[in-house]
Amino acid sequence: MPSLQDMRTRAKEAGLMKLDRLIATRQHIPTNEIPIPIKELCERYEKLYTGCINDVMRELCLLNQNLPSSIMPLRDEMVLCGEAFTVKSAPNVMIEGEMTFRAQMLDDMKPEGVVVWDTSEDTEASLWGGVMTATALSKGIRGAVIAGGIRDTKQILEQPFPIFYKYRTSNGSLGRCMITHYQVPIKVGKVTVRPGDIIFGDIDGVVCVPREIAYDVLLRAEGIERNEIDIFSWVRQGDTISEIIDKGGYF
Repeated sequence: MPSLQDMRTRAKEAGLMKLDRLIATRQHIPTNEIPIPIKELCERYEKLYTGCINDVMRELCLLNQNLPSSIMPLRDEMVLCGEAFTVKSAPNVMIEGEMTFRAQMLDDMKPEGVVVWDTSEDTEASLWGGVMTATALSKGIRGAVIAGGIRDTKQILEQPFPIFYKYRTSNGSLGRCMITHYQVPIKVGKVTVRPGDIIFGDIDGVVCVPREIAYDVLLRAEGIERNEIDIFSWVRQGDTISEIIDKGGYF
């Protein structure tokens, strides 16, 4: 018979192994290479639209890749695509250390990224403003998705920088919230966003494409768009519904 101590040790080891598997699953950060340069990938995505990408997600049984519908572009014509650079903050009265950590985060931003900011459902502070926009632009960041507030809206609009957000407020962040993590998996609504995932947004919202399938999704979406061009032409020329469906069309 194993001793009580042996049983406790085995139980502890089993628990740790299970936790390790959970950590590996929940905190996995993709590192796979994409077959084409990331800039080319983004530019091709930006010629599409989120509805088309979402339809491809549905084909793959990925029904929870759309960020909350309350996150919309500052201007209707804004379109963005890039690799997710994730940030997480939370309401907090503490100030000490915040600016140092923020500066470190900004230093670590890389070109072709899109900042995706989980605010822990904060409803009071702005997490993004004019200076942050200018700084991100200087780092080659392609846009930002803020699941919370922004301010300095006039300054943002004066810069060529697509931003998606929930609300505007003049409240600053210092003394109201604090950045706790960056470049870690975050959850925005029902969507888990990992560093390096492909973020695509337009007038209909924002979708997260897992990095591992981003290129295949692009190819399939481009095929759908070509098919839709044919469908529109069949509609304009007066084909019947059944004729369009027989040709491979849909509604």
